Amino acid sequence: MRIGIVCYPTYGGSGVVATELGKALAEKKHEVHFITYNKPVRLEDFFSTHIYYHEVNVNAYPLFEYKPYETALSSMIVDVARFQKLDILHVHYAIPHAACAYMAQQILKTMGIHIPFVTTLHGTDITIVGRDASVEPVITFSILQSDGVTAVSQSLKQDTYRNFPRTQDKPIQVIYNFVDTKRFYRKKLDHFKKAIAPYNEPILTHSSNFRKVKNVDDIIRAFDLIRKKIPAKLLLVGDGPERTNIERLCRELGNCGDIRFLGKQDAIEDILSISDLFLLPSSIESFGLAALEAMACGVPVVATRVGGLPELVKHGKTGYLIQEHDIQDLANKSLEILCNPSLHESFSQMAYQNALRFEKDRIVSEYEKLYQSVLEKAVY
Repeated sequence: MRIGIVCYPTYGGSGVVATELGKALAEKKHEVHFITYNKPVRLEDFFSTHIYYHEVNVNAYPLFEYKPYETALSSMIVDVARFQKLDILHVHYAIPHAACAYMAQQILKTMGIHIPFVTTLHGTDITIVGRDASVEPVITFSILQSDGVTAVSQSLKQDTYRNFPRTQDKPIQVIYNFVDTKRFYRKKLDHFKKAIAPYNEPILTHSSNFRKVKNVDDIIRAFDLIRKKIPAKLLLVGDGPERTNIERLCRELGNCGDIRFLGKQDAIEDILSISDLFLLPSSIESFGLAALEAMACGVPVVATRVGGLPELVKHGKTGYLIQEHDIQDLANKSLEILCNPSLHESFSQMAYQNALRFEKDRIVSEYEKLYQSVLEKAVY
C-alpha cells in the first residue's frame, strides 16, 4: 500500500506513535509518505527507501496575522495524493489534521481521485482541546466524516463519545500504542549507571513534555520524601513549559544535587535500562507510551489511576496506581518497591511480560487490517 501519514513532528506521544508506525509499515515494504511541517524527530537518523518526507511550507503574507497552516496542509495532501498515487491517508490527532484530510478528500474528488482517510485520536485533542466549544463542531464533523476512526485506549474511546455525543453511532476501534521490543529492552550498562549513582543508589526516572498535566512538581515533592528515607537519584527526561518552575522547586527543597535534568534524549532506552522505577503521576494520560517503553525495559511503574493507564499498568503486578496529587502515596509506593528487592524483581519481570502484549508487530498488523477493511468498504 501507499500510505500518507499526517502528524505533529514533535516529541509528543502522537508524533512518536505516528512516526514509529510509519517506520514499521516501511519495514513491511509499504510505501510511506509523511506530510508535516518539520521532519519527525524519530526520523532524524533513520533512512528507508520506503519512506518519503513532504514538508508543508506556509508563506507569511502581510494580510494574515497567523499563517494559514491548515490551507497549506490540505493543499500538500492533495499534491502528495495525486502525484504519489496514495491508497489511503492516516491522520494523527483530530485537529487540524482530520479536518484537513476531509478538505483534501473533497478536492481530490473533483479530480476523479478517491482516497479514504483514517483518523487516530490520541488524547488531548479529545480531553482538553476538544472541550473548547469553539472547535467542537469541527472535531465532531471530522470524526463523522472519517472512513475509519481509532483511539489509543478504551478510556479515550469513552471520552470521545462523552465529549462529542453526536459521534456515539460512529464505530471507533481501539488500537493501543505499541513498543519496539528490539529497541526497548534492558541493556547491561553498569558503567553508565555507576556514573549516575556511584554508590548504587536507586534511580527513579520520568520522561515527558513537561506540561502542567504531567505533574512533574508532584514527582519533585515525592522524591524529597523518598530521599529522607533512602539515598536516591532522579532523572528527568524531556523539556517543556514547566521546566523552569520545576528547577525552582528543586532549589527551594534543596534536592537539586540528586536530580538531573537531561533534556530531550533520543536514546531513551539507555536511560530506562539503568532505571529502577518510572514515575508518571499525570492528571490526564490517554495511554501512557512513556510508561510502556519503561516496562519493556523491565522498569516497574508508579502512575496515577487516570485515562488509559489502568489498561497498561497492572496494579500490584507491574507497579502501582495511585490517586492524582497524592504525593505521600507516590513516595510510599515508590519506597515499597525500591526497598523490597524480591518485590522489585517480580514487578520488573511482570512489567516486561505485560509490555509484550503491546509489541510492535502485533499492533501494526491491526492497523494493516484496518487499512484493508477501509479500502474495501470505501464508497464515494
